[in-house]
Amino acid sequence: MAINPMKMLKMKEMMQERMQVFNAQHPRMIPFMNAAGQAVMEGTVIEIKVTAPGERDLVTNMRVTAEDMETLRMIREMRE
Repeated sequence: MAINPMKMLKMKEMMQERMQVFNAQHPRMIPFMNAAGQAVMEGTVIEIKVTAPGERDLVTNMRVTAEDMETLRMIREMRE
């Protein structure tokens, strides 16, 4: 499966625009994610809770493994 470089460039531009909108709408989220990302290490427990209006809460958690840390490293490198 070939990757179309022009589509990839367009997708990158669209993501940059969406991230600007997201950051304007949720100004505390990106700084939180950056700080949390720096604090994550093997053995860290990450818990996520979703509260939808009128619905029950959904909660899950995970303990970060060495393999997870490698995946996070790869994601960080893609952002550079």
